[in-house]
Amino acid sequence: MSWLKKEFGYIKDSIGQILKAFLIVILLSSGLALAIFLRFIGTNGTIITFLSIVFECGALILCHFLLRGYIKPKDEKKTNKITKKKL
Repeated sequence: MSWLKKEFGYIKDSIGQILKAFLIVILLSSGLALAIFLRFIGTNGTIITFLSIVFECGALILCHFLLRGYIKPKDEKKTNKITKKKL
């Protein structure tokens, strides 16, 4: 039973990352959802394509800002430490 408590503790500690991942999935599927909705109301295919692509590009930009902290190269961190020591 203690392993179950440990697993729930891990989930509780990472709830922020779980919510961020859920937001990213929603953002990345938003273009498809918009296209389906516009098709349902009978919009022209060209307009559906244009709006879906614009909406998806905006979602990708938001995802970039959400993921920017995870993608930093390791070399950047090392060079910052070296330059600070030299100064």
